[in-house]
Amino acid sequence: MNNMYGSLPKGIFLFLILASSIFTTTTFVVAQEKVVEAKSIGFEKTTIIEFENKGTTEIQTIRMWLGEDNAFKYFKTEKGWTGKKSLQGVLVFTTSESIKLGQSVKFGIKTDESMPGINWKVVDTNDNQLQIGKTLVSEYPSKPSQDVKTISPDGDSSILTDSTFRLVPEKPNVGSTIRVIGEKFVSNQEFDFYIGNRLLESFETNQDGHFMFTVKIPDNEKAERVNFIVKDKQGFEKSLSLRIGESTGEMVFTEERPLTISEIPPVLHRNDEIKVAGTASPGGTVTATIKDFNGNVVSTIAVDVDSKGNWEYSTTVAVDTLFGKYSAEVTDGKNTILRAWEVKSDKKIQVFPAQVRYEPGDIIVFNGTAIPDQQLEVIIEDPTGKEVYYEVLDVGMSGQVYLEFSTELSSVKGTYVLYASQIEENEIILVGLGQLPQQVIIVKLDRRNYSDGDIAKITIQGESSTNISFLIIDPADKEKLSEIITLGPDGNYVYELDLSGYASGVYTVVVKRGNSQGSDVFSIGLQTGSGPIEVKTIKQTFLSGDTILILGKSGNNILLTLSLRDPEGLIIKEKEIFTDREGLFSETSFRIPADATEGVWILRVQSGLNFKELELEVIGDLAEGLIFTSLEVKQYEGQEGLHISGTGAEGSRVFIEIFDPEGEKIESLNTPISGGGDFTTLWFIPKEINPGAYTIEASDNFNTVTTTYALG
Repeated sequence: MNNMYGSLPKGIFLFLILASSIFTTTTFVVAQEKVVEAKSIGFEKTTIIEFENKGTTEIQTIRMWLGEDNAFKYFKTEKGWTGKKSLQGVLVFTTSESIKLGQSVKFGIKTDESMPGINWKVVDTNDNQLQIGKTLVSEYPSKPSQDVKTISPDGDSSILTDSTFRLVPEKPNVGSTIRVIGEKFVSNQEFDFYIGNRLLESFETNQDGHFMFTVKIPDNEKAERVNFIVKDKQGFEKSLSLRIGESTGEMVFTEERPLTISEIPPVLHRNDEIKVAGTASPGGTVTATIKDFNGNVVSTIAVDVDSKGNWEYSTTVAVDTLFGKYSAEVTDGKNTILRAWEVKSDKKIQVFPAQVRYEPGDIIVFNGTAIPDQQLEVIIEDPTGKEVYYEVLDVGMSGQVYLEFSTELSSVKGTYVLYASQIEENEIILVGLGQLPQQVIIVKLDRRNYSDGDIAKITIQGESSTNISFLIIDPADKEKLSEIITLGPDGNYVYELDLSGYASGVYTVVVKRGNSQGSDVFSIGLQTGSGPIEVKTIKQTFLSGDTILILGKSGNNILLTLSLRDPEGLIIKEKEIFTDREGLFSETSFRIPADATEGVWILRVQSGLNFKELELEVIGDLAEGLIFTSLEVKQYEGQEGLHISGTGAEGSRVFIEIFDPEGEKIESLNTPISGGGDFTTLWFIPKEINPGAYTIEASDNFNTVTTTYALG
């Protein structure tokens, strides 16, 4: 099972799955036709809920939510399903293999309150709603049927299906002392320990269902295979078959040593390696019971103590470990030592959408935290890869980040990508418009240009826990590096590329999985000082939020710095780029901010001591709809032409009519409208034309605008 937000106690989870055959539920359905049946059963604050497809339409997405006074704490999914918890507390489960007629799926959840009423909605493969319902959880029956009584804490047996015990050492000898360690039995119950039919010890489990005791194998026991048995007071038993070796006749070193343990770092991160060591009585066992921030037992670890009384244990913090505080009770059976630590994210930028899906026309809200007192650069790209939003946010002392991005009814539906950058930190966030966000492969570098010996941090995002092909293509278009890497449970991976020995030039990062691919480029060792610089934009008048398409030429494979300054001279955005092997460059990531000040803005391109500046006119927000942005007379192959540009158009085409100073129509033109509402066309001015003020009228499907231009 995939574990996205934590784990339920395994005993409870198995108990509920095996008990699923006797589900009893009450479901309120908001639908005319029952195409989905939901059944659930609960034990304390743990619930198993099952959905069965009763209709002919395949199921791909299931959403669940609770009332105001209850919340989801953890969940588990079946294989092939992924789950996410929104900031509003809604669980969203999706699958790559849809549920067909007669098929079902189970989810395990844990909630703040027992026996919750679970609201749910089921969606098909086309994102259409199939059914909405509410399921009231039924408590597990106190008198279970005969076939499940051995795993019920409320039944006759104190031994559960997943109860286990073991011996230390694993190969005992006649006359030797062994330690018996058991886990996942019913808590606070009495048991007996046997070798064959011989009773050796009676003991009691603790509140976590764990036990540990030391016992000696009798000197007169035969050296042969025998059953070691743990038996409860009702006669149920769990056995372990082992061969007992011949007596060694050696004295057992029993010198006592105090229980000690080395310190554990107060803060750990996922994938951190941790090693602890200490002392205890020689030949014994040290047991650590790990509990999470809610007091639930996460795991129990037993470590053998060597003949000198030393022990050590090494592990790696799992990549899917929940963030929060943890504690460990370490005991040798006589004394106990407590240790505590906290697992935190090592990401310094943690920004999330308020919900994973919005509809066209909605305002998409992002919030979270970033590095305090530092500017945060935010870029949003639409499903076509077009940059639709750019902003530099001032993050205050609290580190809190809040951002709103307005969409239109005509906005492209699909997966939108937010890139957040701060100093050397980068984060990638997905949100869906008109549909749930789809997993796409995204590649982002922390810098654009590096020096030999630098470490390039390459952030990759895709489908969780999948293998992808990672390639580096050198300046000669040859493969420099090829690897297979595995993305983490959250779909993220940061590849640290050592650039030692890499030659100067422009490199490409390519990441592939199936038909999906992502790429980015970077340079190594490029120099400045290019000589003359040529630069232009496709227009000189801009509205707030407009993209600036920058085109230019300079020396081959050299570094350039682009900067955009507002009318007050403040740098709004600055970026390092490079020319290709033919000296050409282009850049589309510069945008006029949404709150831009009207006036003359300066676009500057510099390499070494050489630079070129362009003046851009910003006219603010478009409040009146269709407008003209440029009227300019130019020479076209020996003939004068009036270049007419505008923006804010709606529909497919703009119709333009030109009137002479007497009001007579002398020309009719039409031109297509771009996706951003821009239009442009050319009117060749007749050679025999009278001087005066000519009127130009432009119309789209909704608006008409006029202006005048003086000729002659």
